[in-house]
Amino acid sequence: MQAVILAAGKSTRTYPLTITKPKPLLKIANKTLLEHNLDNLSGIADEVIIVVGYKKDLIKNHIGNKYKNLKIRYVEQKKQLGTAHAVSLVKSYIKDRFILLMGDDIYSRSDIKNCIKHSYSILTTRVKNPKNFGVIIETKGILAGFVEKPKKHISDLVSTAFYALDKRIFTYIKKIKKSERNEFELPDAVRLLAKEQKVYCVKSSKWLPIGYPKDLLSADRILRKNKTIIGKNSKIYGKIENSSVGNNCIVKGSVKNSIIMEYAVIGKNSVVNGSIVGENTRLSGKIYGSIIADNVKAENVYIKNCKIWPNKIISNKTINQDFV
Repeated sequence: MQAVILAAGKSTRTYPLTITKPKPLLKIANKTLLEHNLDNLSGIADEVIIVVGYKKDLIKNHIGNKYKNLKIRYVEQKKQLGTAHAVSLVKSYIKDRFILLMGDDIYSRSDIKNCIKHSYSILTTRVKNPKNFGVIIETKGILAGFVEKPKKHISDLVSTAFYALDKRIFTYIKKIKKSERNEFELPDAVRLLAKEQKVYCVKSSKWLPIGYPKDLLSADRILRKNKTIIGKNSKIYGKIENSSVGNNCIVKGSVKNSIIMEYAVIGKNSVVNGSIVGENTRLSGKIYGSIIADNVKAENVYIKNCKIWPNKIISNKTINQDFV
């Protein structure tokens, strides 16, 4: 079976982390979002087509043309014209049935297996804030309709944007028009498909959506099962608690409930709590509830509940608002 991963978008909601890299290459539990999904597809799919766009070469260089037992193919979406447009670009490569998923959320292996039991299916879940998602209307487990980000409560059952489909979907993509967002939306095509074919609504057992940097922290904690992970060649002289520390890091201070990316240095007597520290960043001071991007140099600082953009050099400052 083939799988298609949509990984072309430029995610501004995860700024400043995605200024320097595409969102699917952000790491949790010391592995990129994309690699988590490829691992869960291994043994189920034999070929994965990744639709790339924003900083595409970083994805190509990181993943390559083969990942474990998966053949990897890349298709470029040059203009961001929506999910249906992205899917239409892979038409010539699709043989018959395929799995479709987003490259910036994490889907479980068991959910993937349950979805492909049906000719057509959509993975769904229940959430507390359905107005932020595409709400699913179902009848006896069969898709009856979509309502995108409804203002009034309709249901708490939403789409995870994971589908089991086949080549027929391309017929319906041709029939849809641009949405209010001026994009070709895949749910519009799936809605047409559902009028003629049964699209089963499969309930998810574990879906980890990554919308904002804080979602990285919660997903990281879930995948680590609240255990600490230390990457290769990292040197720990301080204390690490309930965190992920990437490869080739040096930690002399205290790190708790945080993600430390590769080649980061946390200075002596420093404290990092509830924060994300980007690659090749050097910190000394106290950092609480903050998102520090790649290549930041911050010395003797107090940073709380804010975001620091890439390549910033800061010293002897207290920062409690975003440093752009």
